[in-house]
This record gives sequence, structure tokens and C-alpha cells, in this order.
Amino acid sequence: MISKIFNSRFWFLIIPIILLVINWSAWQFHTRVDLTSEKRFTLSSATKKLLVKLDAPITIDVFLKGNFRSGFRQLSSSTNDILKEFKEVAGNKIQYNFISPDEIMPGTNIKFADTLIGMGLYPINLTSQLKEGQQQQNVYPFALMHYDDKTLQVELYKGKTPLMSYTDINSAEALLEYRFADAVAKITQKQKPVVGYATGNGEPDIGRFNTYDLVENVLKQDYNLYTFNLTASKFLPAEIKVLIIVKPTMAFSDEEKLKLDQYVMNGGKLLVFADRLNAEMDSLQIKNEVTAFDRDLKWNDLFFNYGVRINADLLMDLQCDYLPFDVNGNGQFELLPWNYFPVMESKGTHPINKGLGFVAGRFVNSLDTVEAEGITKTVLLSSSANARTLGSPAVISGAENVNAPEDAKYKKSNVPVAILLEGKFRSMFANRLSKEMADTFQQNGISFMPQSISDNKIIIVGDGDIVLNSVVKGNPIPMGMNVYTYGTQAQVPFANKDFLQNCLNYLINQNGLSDAKAKDYVVRLLDNKKTEQQKTLWQIINIVLPVGVVLLFAVVFQWLRKRKFSK
Repeated sequence: MISKIFNSRFWFLIIPIILLVINWSAWQFHTRVDLTSEKRFTLSSATKKLLVKLDAPITIDVFLKGNFRSGFRQLSSSTNDILKEFKEVAGNKIQYNFISPDEIMPGTNIKFADTLIGMGLYPINLTSQLKEGQQQQNVYPFALMHYDDKTLQVELYKGKTPLMSYTDINSAEALLEYRFADAVAKITQKQKPVVGYATGNGEPDIGRFNTYDLVENVLKQDYNLYTFNLTASKFLPAEIKVLIIVKPTMAFSDEEKLKLDQYVMNGGKLLVFADRLNAEMDSLQIKNEVTAFDRDLKWNDLFFNYGVRINADLLMDLQCDYLPFDVNGNGQFELLPWNYFPVMESKGTHPINKGLGFVAGRFVNSLDTVEAEGITKTVLLSSSANARTLGSPAVISGAENVNAPEDAKYKKSNVPVAILLEGKFRSMFANRLSKEMADTFQQNGISFMPQSISDNKIIIVGDGDIVLNSVVKGNPIPMGMNVYTYGTQAQVPFANKDFLQNCLNYLINQNGLSDAKAKDYVVRLLDNKKTEQQKTLWQIINIVLPVGVVLLFAVVFQWLRKRKFSK
């Protein structure tokens, strides 16, 4: 066949045509094989489905271009890899660029870095020790996604420290697919999911300053937000995907609990941020000593039935935030740890808390799990290994920080603060529905559900202040931020907002991206001892052996050639 082609008069035309057909076929029908055990180069089915449905191009600007230290250099390389995979599926619908923040924006004299800071995307300052001295470097681990006339921010690194450990790097890399896929889902969605905000039981009003970050930067940005008065309304509509209850201060009646219960039985999700004890900083600043009593919200029986008990106590932790104290009584204030403001962490074993930084709490209640048939409980947030609980009535004194805390009292570890409940819930009213309640259901044409129609989810958090923000000079600051350290070098970027967003994303799971977030990368570290022992062997294998194989091939080839032609 080959000889016929070369003997043909038109061989110079046939061969280019064959080569073009081969190249076109390889371009159209090529395949890729992911040989990594954790399938790091394989996108989840939900991500692929999202990318295939794109109806217009998306442009992604990544600001990780530069000569970084190993951690951020690796993150930049991994970002490039994952965006290649996105482009492989979406084709020309995904375009991406790596840009140095020091570059000038086209048509202006403004640096990209200045624009990022103006958008609230502040850099991570890295200090490197060189022979010439210290070198300061600002790193912007962000990307901007553009679609139609919309722009969305994507944060690529949310570690607990700028000094990236192997765990931080691994976590950031493993979450890249989810972060970009989630951004694609949000920027292209035609209709936002509906989220409800409960009122009627003393919850903070959504028009107040302390709910600004919650309402304006989370709920209204990503969802259609509706307020829902449990006292005035007859039932919770099914259109509400998640009902958020934030720091109620007034007791719940049986009728209100029934509405919540039947909302859950019909597939509605609950996200509850509760303060069982009445402990407020405003009262402490006035009196310098307050007694925290149980609010008696009368809803513990509802949550107990679902598998959780909110304890009437306060969590104290040696891992905590700071407050200013007049130590010497001379008006000179000093920032000291305040054990009633625990800084909570997570094991990172669930899509909600994976890659999550520290979360700041204010007068937190501990949680316990109780027996509930068919319900799975997952701890999302917990204390450090050095904590204690103070039962109600708890006396809180501003004078406590004059002396250092007694470490021996802080013996409790990993005290649960936030718990996820999953499964088929049974109604608390299954065997105790009163005739009056039954008549109300009948009058409104509603059927009572003794059990949830399908597997459902509830998240209970023992702190109502986690999602509220403080105010500095008349302006609201991000939730979780300490009003006394905000804008100073002592400021810590707590992950309260990330935790809230992760909870909402998991409960709604509109695009099925939980699998992408659950992906893990395996840390494969070199054994330093073995590396030193086998250094010479591997140098020979990698340097000498390839050269030896080439030389051996040359010698054998010359010998065979000489033997052939000598005959």
C-alpha cells in the first residue's frame, strides 16, 4: 500500500492530505488518561455538566504571575492545570490569562494591584530572607471571572497563614476545581435560589448595621432573600430552600415550632445560629460584670428530637481573640486574650469545613449530639484542645484578665460548636398533634407530615454572633472581625463569612458541586533520610544511565552496520 502511494504520480498531493486527516482526527478525537491515584486531573461530572452548558464565553484573569516562593509558585502551576482542564471541556467558551498585579491596565496608567485593592482584595505580604537582606513581596492569590457584563471574584487561597504549609498547599490545590466551578455556576445562573430570614422572635432586623455583611454581601448577592415572620405567617412556603434563624431572643410557641417542623418534613433546610445564654458585650462594658442567664427559648425539644442539644453554658478557650484591658488601672489599655471569644477550628473532613480558616465566636454555647434514629451527625466547628465550659448562670467579669488563666482548668478538647444533621427526620409532633393544630392544617388544606419526605439537612451553630458584624466609625466591618484590632497589624482575617457561604452552598447544592469540593490531594513528601542515603544511586540512574543507553545504542548500531556492509 505504502509503495503504491510513493509510486503514484500524485504522491506529493496524497501524503499531505493523509497527514492533514491524521492531525485533524487527533485534534477531534484525542483522549487523556489521568494516572494519579486521587484523579487530580479529572473533573467531576457536575463540573463537566456545568461547563458543557455554557452559552457564552467566560474570561478568567488570574493574578498569580511572578517569581514566588515554592508554595504560591505551586499554586499558580496548579491553577494553570485546572483551567486547562476547564478549557478542555468547554473549548473556546473558557479563556484565561495570567497577569502580574504590577502590570498596567490597558488604556490607563493604573496598576492591576490598585484595582484589586479597590475591590477589597488585599495582598498577602511575604518576607523572604536573602543575602542582601529582607525582600518584601505582595502576592494576590485571586482571580476575576468575566461573563457578559458581570465580574466575580475568586479567592484561590484561604489558608490560616501566609506561610504555606504542605497542608495549606494541598487544601488550596484540591479546592481549585470547586472554587472555579462554583464561580461559573454563580456568574451564569439565570435565577437565584430563594433563602428565607426568620423574624418574629427577637432576631436582629436585616436593616440594622450588625446584619449588613450577612444581608448585603452574602444573602442578597447570591440569593433571592425573603424575610419570614413565623408568628404572623400560617406556614413556610416550599419555595424557600433554606430558612436562616439568627440569634432569636424571644421564646418559640408550639405553633411556631410546628411550622418549623413541618417545613423540615416537607424538604426545607434549617440553618440556625443560636445564643442560648443572654451574654452581651454592651452590658459588660457598662457594668464590668454580668451574669449570663438562660434565654429559655423553649425550642430545645425540637432540636433534641432531631439529634442535637444546645447546652446552657459558655465555651471558654485558650485559643481566643483579643480585647483591650486596663491592666494597671492607669488608663493604659493593653490587648489581652479574652477566653469568652473562642477562635474555633475544624478538622477539614467535610465539604463545608474543608480548607476553612479560623472562625471567631462571641459567647459561644457548646453542643451535644443525642440519639436520633437514622440521623447522621457531623461536627463542623469545635474548640481547640484547651477549652472549658462554664454553666449557667455564668458570671462574666472584665477583671478576669488581670491574671493569666489557669491552664489546668482548660482540659476539654474539641468541644462541638456547630453540627450538621443529615437523614430522614421524624416530626416532633408525630404523636402529639393537638386537635386545634389538626384543625388548622385542615382549614388551610395542608397535610401533616409525620416524617420527612426524603433525606434532609439541618445545621445548628451554638453562636448567634458568628454571622453578625461590628461597626467602626459608623461603618460596618466584615463579620467575625474584631472591632478593636480591625485595620491594625493585629487584625486576623477570620473565616466566618466563608463558613456561612459553605453552609448555604452545601444545604442548597443547586449544581451538585459537593463532589468537587470533597476531592482530596495526597501529600507525597520525600523521605529526607532515604534521599540522603540513595542520593548517589538516583544520580547515576537519572544522569549516567540515559547517557549509557544512548552510547550503547550507538555502538551496537555501528557494529551491525559494519557487519552488514562488510559482507
